[in-house]
Amino acid sequence: MEACEKRCTVLIVDDTPDNISLLKAALMDEYSIKVATRGLKALEIARSMPVDIILLDVMMPEMDGFETCRRLKEEAATRSIPVVFVTARGEVDDEAKGFSCGGVDYITKPISACIVRARVKTHLALYDQNRALEYRVQERTVELKESRLEILNRLGRAAEYRDNETGLHVVRMSRFCKIIALEYGLSAAEAELLLNVAPMHDIGKIGIPDRVLLKPGKLDAEERRIIETHCEIGRQIIGSHTSDLLNASATIAYTHHEKWDGSGYPQGLSGVEIPLFSRILAIADVFDALTSVRPYKKAWSSEDAVAEIKSCSGSHFDPALVGVFLGCLPKIREVKRQFADVPVVAEPFADVPIVAEP
Repeated sequence: MEACEKRCTVLIVDDTPDNISLLKAALMDEYSIKVATRGLKALEIARSMPVDIILLDVMMPEMDGFETCRRLKEEAATRSIPVVFVTARGEVDDEAKGFSCGGVDYITKPISACIVRARVKTHLALYDQNRALEYRVQERTVELKESRLEILNRLGRAAEYRDNETGLHVVRMSRFCKIIALEYGLSAAEAELLLNVAPMHDIGKIGIPDRVLLKPGKLDAEERRIIETHCEIGRQIIGSHTSDLLNASATIAYTHHEKWDGSGYPQGLSGVEIPLFSRILAIADVFDALTSVRPYKKAWSSEDAVAEIKSCSGSHFDPALVGVFLGCLPKIREVKRQFADVPVVAEPFADVPIVAEP
């Protein structure tokens, strides 16, 4: 073996010095050797350092080899390490027990050095193959997740371009959501999930006719009925999936116009019946909508938008989340500044009081 090549580590677990000496002599020229004389010590070593294979005796004091193997297989950090039983117990029932608790091979004593070397080499090769395959699966899983995220982001931006020239509304609003979620106490993973699914909230607008979506003025009753269908359209576009990412996207597309007091749509949910992600998004979405130029309105000042959100606490918005939002305003205003829309001239404006985009 070349000096630069990393040696695999073999952990020998046996309470008899002669057995340890025989196994070390058979393997020490090719492998790094670690030794434990008790099952608990073997667990400690396997948890604390990289171990590539374990040669495990069965008959040991305190905890036998079968129980040691079971415990190794129960822990995520050690369950993939191949365990080869090396024992004087050669009955068929003993071998069956060894395999049932997670062993990959069973060598009976007295040992043959060439057999031990051959078995160790074989199982290390299989272990390397499994690790390479697992790594490749992990790579592909990451690639798939990143592809899904990119698709969701692009679809969300596409929907936003229907009635917002820059599409930066979803960029700002998604970041507002993450800030509020973290301040509210959600985990980093949950806040990141919300950041990634928030752009899909208005995907259903793709199915709304331009004469309604882009109308520069107040909608009549029929037009409002049409635009309210974008929640159901969004849910249908995303569909039903096993993926947390896509399921959360569908939920937020369907429920982001529900209101705390039950006066929203499409289901008339109220209070905590409304999914938490949608309750957070409602505040983030309205704040950005109010402070942005739209075909039917001028941009409100940040102060006026905050006052409007406070006045709708308990009716449109979850009061607890309004309090969290107010505490996050410096961070939210910084995102607003960082991702500001390019100013456009859009005259005339209709002075229509807007609390949320339809």
